[in-house]
Amino acid sequence: MRRIVKGPAPVSLTAHRQTPHCDYDNYDAKDDLRRALVTEQRGLCCYCMGRVYNESTAMKIEHWRCQSRHPSEQLNYRNLLSACLGGEGQPWHLQHCDTRKGDSDLQWNPAEGTHHIETRLRYELDGSIRSNEAVFNDQLDQVLNLNLQFLKNNRKRILDAVLEWWRREKAQIGGPVPRDRVMQQRDKFIAGNNEITPYSPVAMWWLEQKLARMPV
Repeated sequence: MRRIVKGPAPVSLTAHRQTPHCDYDNYDAKDDLRRALVTEQRGLCCYCMGRVYNESTAMKIEHWRCQSRHPSEQLNYRNLLSACLGGEGQPWHLQHCDTRKGDSDLQWNPAEGTHHIETRLRYELDGSIRSNEAVFNDQLDQVLNLNLQFLKNNRKRILDAVLEWWRREKAQIGGPVPRDRVMQQRDKFIAGNNEITPYSPVAMWWLEQKLARMPV
């Protein structure tokens, strides 16, 4: 999970909100909404950080606060996110992200800057995603099911790759890796405005941990 910086709502959504009796179901320009959400999330699912595409068959429009209990939020762009299909059609224990979440609530929203989502998470060497906050940690497991084995494996591959880079750099330098080299490696993952490699925020998190312990 990574922080999502929300941009402006699609013009079609803003216009729809001004029409009488508007709701999410009668908003017929959802292609505009998918495009905006996928673009601002740089092609990553809001929860697992797997790839999403701007197609109805390759992503879901997630309401962070569900429509059934928060109807006033159904057309609030800040409440809308792009999520992967999350094992839709699979048994419940194999579902994840929005598909598993359903109408459940989450304590923290990755698209709300004041929630500081990235400071509430950590990644373990086996690819597990955890939080030091008991309620949120339970939600990562039980509500979003983000520690499914295949998701852990995908995150572990990213962690293994950045650890290998770290060991290689240390061997080549023959000592500590300079701060500027770590920053350059981090910036490779976030440069530009195009799609980000799936699960790569895990590597960014690891590099940020290293930077936090280095002298400025």
